[in-house]
Amino acid sequence: MNPTINIRIGHSPDPDDAFLFYALTQGKLALAGARVTHRLEGIEQLNERALKGELEMTAISLAAYPYCAHRYLLLPTGASVGDGYGPILVARRSMGVEEFSQLRIAVPGKMTTAALLLELAVKPVERVILPFDRILTAVGEGKVDAGVLIHEGQLTYASAGLKKILDLGDWWKRKTGLPVPLGVNAVRRDLGPDRIRELAALFKRSLEYAFSHRKEALEYAQQFSRGLSFSDTDRFVRLYVNRFSLECRPAASAAMQRLLDWAAQEGLTPRRVPIEFTEN
Repeated sequence: MNPTINIRIGHSPDPDDAFLFYALTQGKLALAGARVTHRLEGIEQLNERALKGELEMTAISLAAYPYCAHRYLLLPTGASVGDGYGPILVARRSMGVEEFSQLRIAVPGKMTTAALLLELAVKPVERVILPFDRILTAVGEGKVDAGVLIHEGQLTYASAGLKKILDLGDWWKRKTGLPVPLGVNAVRRDLGPDRIRELAALFKRSLEYAFSHRKEALEYAQQFSRGLSFSDTDRFVRLYVNRFSLECRPAASAAMQRLLDWAAQEGLTPRRVPIEFTEN
């Protein structure tokens, strides 16, 4: 690999991504002949960067993949997948399913998988785009009728006095019998097969390092947990860094294709795209 190449890696400032990328971004692993830098940004900002191919490797929402599939391949490791649980729709009061479609609902970005699942499940009267870490407060203050929570808000909404209206991961599981695929990691196609294989292998090693050095990786990840205790950080990471993260095929990859196909059929994404992974 050319020693001057710069590999820019993007991930969200949340505990599960931090756990996944710990070894890779904190100097525990090295990529020969390359300078690795990383960028911490919210998932919608990373989705937008992926549209332009700005980062060589990046976390993205699965829902963003149809918009950037011509630029990126997906890595078979590191996916964020919930099995019977996922983003949570919350409100200040309990309500029946017949009310859902009449709500103004905050979502953490128009290309997020949480927003796509909401459209498939609820078809809200209006989506309000807000940064993920402002949604809980916006719901609590009555600025929106309800909101879809990702990251640590899934554990803390009750302490803020909010009610769970719908778990979108549970809804998906009941509809399809499949786990719900949320976030994926992608590598830019134009890096070429050799570099792509190196990055894929390095990222898998990063995940394996985190699993084998769990306490160390969790201590790093906790700084991104926005107030969670260590035990709750561990709990949250276990929800989304799981067996599907080690290898998403075949169950989670089938769920990915099912979700994107359904979205295309409903006209919620520009076209149907096949899921394409890097080679092992």
